[in-house]
Amino acid sequence: MNKLYIPIILGTAREGRQSVKVANFALEQVEAAQIESQIIDVRDFRISATDNTQKSDKARQLEEKIERADAIIIVTPEYNSGYPGELKMMLDLLYQQYFGKPVGFCGVSSGFLGGARVIEQLKLVSIELHMLPIREAVHFGNVTNLFNAKGKIKDKTYSERFKVFLDQLVSYANIIKDNR
Repeated sequence: MNKLYIPIILGTAREGRQSVKVANFALEQVEAAQIESQIIDVRDFRISATDNTQKSDKARQLEEKIERADAIIIVTPEYNSGYPGELKMMLDLLYQQYFGKPVGFCGVSSGFLGGARVIEQLKLVSIELHMLPIREAVHFGNVTNLFNAKGKIKDKTYSERFKVFLDQLVSYANIIKDNR
């Protein structure tokens, strides 16, 4: 079986974003599972308007990464009970490339819910894009206190939570990859 490729979309461009710590944690976990990955930063795909024509250079760059992906992880903060606009604009750069891709979500918030509301909303968006959202998610609540000064997670239970999440995502990815 070929090695899986599961990129991690970092879904916020905000200055001082805490989500980058979660994305780095996710990358460490995915790579520790012997899965090829990289962080796709929404900052690299900022555009002035949505473009699902796949004609812009940024859309073509994103298309290569998403087309190759066996599954996708989206790390996103919850802003005012919703998702960042730049994440939605980046997702809207493409359409058919998402078809049949399993997707898992890591929600981030400074509150205790850990992005629960944003994950529910993004599951609906991902269904519209013909992705396959998995049930498991990882909620990183109280994120400002969750990591040490070096950006390492303090609560070691997150490694096990992430493993359950990743196992489900990999299971879906393998089933779909085997049937392509």
